[in-house]
Amino acid sequence: MGLTVGDRAPDFCLPDTQGNLVKLADFKGKRVVLYFYPRDNTPGCTKEACGFRDAYEQYQTQDIVLLGISADDANSHEKFVTKYNLPFPLLCDEGGKVAETYESYGLKKFMGKEFLGVIRNTFVISPDGTIEKIYRKVKPEFHAAQVLADLA
Repeated sequence: MGLTVGDRAPDFCLPDTQGNLVKLADFKGKRVVLYFYPRDNTPGCTKEACGFRDAYEQYQTQDIVLLGISADDANSHEKFVTKYNLPFPLLCDEGGKVAETYESYGLKKFMGKEFLGVIRNTFVISPDGTIEKIYRKVKPEFHAAQVLADLA
């Protein structure tokens, strides 16, 4: 079956880089862009995060909350945030349970090897808590601009 546009977005509670718990419910009444990415400091994930960073002010002017989620730990996230001056929270989904709930964790292939990991998907959650738009297996380079243009 799977998540589709119009479904209630699954709630979650995850720590940020400082150990503060962040819940989706905290953003009720706001539009949220929730992007899942495989790993800090890898080429594609860096392009995607920097794209969101570069467009962050435009997201802010539209009152859109931006949250990144991967299975990396707080220490890895903190280094990634610092290195690339990311102005939005990265949340730690160690074990990938929230990613799994959002159908963003599963079997992947890279260089002939199969493994389980976070799949690069993005969900736009409307102010009423329903899924407004889903981007599956996105291309990282221009993704932030594409989402922003779609939400304008």
